[in-house]
Amino acid sequence: METAEQIKEVVRQKYAAIAERTPAEATGCCGSDQPGPTSCCGPEISASVPIDMTVGYGELNGYVVEADLGLGCGLPTQFAQIKPGDVVVDLGSGAGNDCFVARAETGPTGRVIGLDMTPAMIDRARLNAKTLGFTNVEFVYGDIEDMPLAENLADVVVSNCVMNLVPDKQKAFSETYRILKPGGHFSISDIVLKGELPGNLQRDAELYVGCVSGASQKDAYLELVAQAGFTNIIVQKEREIALPDEVLKNYLSNDEIAGYRQPTGGNPARGIYSVTVFAQKPEPVDSKLVELGNSEGVSCCGPDCCN
Repeated sequence: METAEQIKEVVRQKYAAIAERTPAEATGCCGSDQPGPTSCCGPEISASVPIDMTVGYGELNGYVVEADLGLGCGLPTQFAQIKPGDVVVDLGSGAGNDCFVARAETGPTGRVIGLDMTPAMIDRARLNAKTLGFTNVEFVYGDIEDMPLAENLADVVVSNCVMNLVPDKQKAFSETYRILKPGGHFSISDIVLKGELPGNLQRDAELYVGCVSGASQKDAYLELVAQAGFTNIIVQKEREIALPDEVLKNYLSNDEIAGYRQPTGGNPARGIYSVTVFAQKPEPVDSKLVELGNSEGVSCCGPDCCN
């Protein structure tokens, strides 16, 4: 994979194939609490051993098993502080799993929009919403790097194991900032790295679609969020994702596997991690308002805005 468009096409084709599967057929590597072969890590891996990225949706209000294709690595809606009446956008919405959980939080007065670049996923999500009779959940075809959504639209943005698949993550976070209302926030679950992946793992297309080799270093990921303008950046949850030796041996020699397992630079935290990150779009500041603060602690206007 050399270009952004090639990466997107690999992702689109793989997820189109997943969209045709039943939940029982599409569980495993990117998170499910049901047994089954891996899906998003590709057929070569899925035939041998699952990668445990298990997350538990079963206890969440609004969970629809038919919409869960096992593609997540966290529970962003659980941490997203969604309120009744909120407008929520789910980036990389798949078959609608997180959208339906978000709908249970925002209620009938709210609105939920799922965005996905795979037509087969959009079709499946729309069918799920129609079957469920949901009229305030919609699914839109589009690219996260160039969202066909209005600015200042969303109170909350969620996303689950998708940003790592986007070639231009800086543009994706900038677009997320654009569509959020001032004061709005996101809660995004994703895969990040601590320490470098071996080259064969980093380049492999199947692992890219499987949410691993497309991942950024954790510190660099958080810096991208800050560069997009977000504040109050918090890692809400973090846990390690283990790649079994049965997976690693498809890409590395025994000596290379041993080297990968060995912490470097005295850092035992080297590896692959699932994180859920929260960040806010700040409220605008009126430059004509000056906080003077008198002795009673009362703020006054500056000379440019008051008589």
